[in-house]
Amino acid sequence: MTVFESLNQTKDKAADNAEKYLKSSKEYVKLKVFHYAVLASSFVARSLAVGVFLIIAMIFLSVAGAIVIGETLDNGALGFLIIGAIYLVFSLLAYLVRHRITTSVLKQLSSKFYKHS
Repeated sequence: MTVFESLNQTKDKAADNAEKYLKSSKEYVKLKVFHYAVLASSFVARSLAVGVFLIIAMIFLSVAGAIVIGETLDNGALGFLIIGAIYLVFSLLAYLVRHRITTSVLKQLSSKFYKHS
């Protein structure tokens, strides 16, 4: 076997190995993308399910609280106005701390993202 034949075989093996590496890297990236898509989808589904039930519970509790406050004050409308005002105060507080909420969510999601990398 000559040096040129040996170099030619080595070149062919290197090309085959590079092709195998590229295929396996492509498959790994696909698997990683699928993994993160499943994580994101399950997070959204869980959050949506919990959120829906919490909203339903808050509606029932708000109506019940408004009725109790209205009966206590002998004015049904005033009970609902008080509950509405409480929600406005909570909305204002949430608006004022929105940057902290965003930062907290970003930190939590980035730690989960980079933990799984």
